[in-house]
Amino acid sequence: MRRVLALVTAAAAVGVLAAAASAKVTPPPAIKSAGQIVFCTDPTYPPEESLQGSKYVGSDIDIASAVAAQMGVKASFKTIGFDAIIPALTTKKCDAIISGMNDTPERLKQVDFVDYLKVGQSLMVKAGNPEHITSLASLAGKTVSVESGTTNRDFLAAASAKLVKAGKKAISIRTFPKDTDAAAALKAGRVDAYFGDSPVAVYYVARDKSFSIGGAPISPITIGIAIRKGDPLKAATRAAVNAVIASGQMKKIVAKWGMSSAVTLIK
Repeated sequence: MRRVLALVTAAAAVGVLAAAASAKVTPPPAIKSAGQIVFCTDPTYPPEESLQGSKYVGSDIDIASAVAAQMGVKASFKTIGFDAIIPALTTKKCDAIISGMNDTPERLKQVDFVDYLKVGQSLMVKAGNPEHITSLASLAGKTVSVESGTTNRDFLAAASAKLVKAGKKAISIRTFPKDTDAAAALKAGRVDAYFGDSPVAVYYVARDKSFSIGGAPISPITIGIAIRKGDPLKAATRAAVNAVIASGQMKKIVAKWGMSSAVTLIK
């Protein structure tokens, strides 16, 4: 038994050495020593991140793995609800966040970002669009579901305030802890529309014929990997993301998850 364990350990050591030898970006010493980058993520946001059984899958998962590989280490993932995900990072429960997170001025007060895609937002409606929802203006007096703690929720609130100022009815915003619950509320007829990132809305529509997209994508915003302020992991991550983009791997990942029409690659 000891001999088998020794062989397995030796094989693992060879694997680590091989990964380190192929690394194109030098990671911070703590990451190199750990042999991994631990990413916080909220896996309720397909196709960017979700769970298949206990396995993390999605475009962000593939991107994180590609970034880690550039440093000669592995990516591992920790499930954190989106409302608590920045506090989880700042209290060192993980090394970074990858979770379809928009890079916003408010969040930049708390963390740094390495951007990797630009993503628009979309309105998802019932098939046939019975409420004739095609724009933010058409949401006046309507009930809309959205994931809590997101910039999408804040965006809707701002849009509602503008409608009220223009003498129109407010948007009734219903928040849910999971994006999948927000989509389920539309399917159940409890809301008139769902609001979320375009890749996610496109994913839902492709898999459920009871949904369709209302209008064109709205206000593209950059999404990025969040890292603690002052952490040397930021520079390494920037170099790794640049390498993933330059190699064409980012484009392939986006295409693999059916997101090519819903995102813009950062040059």
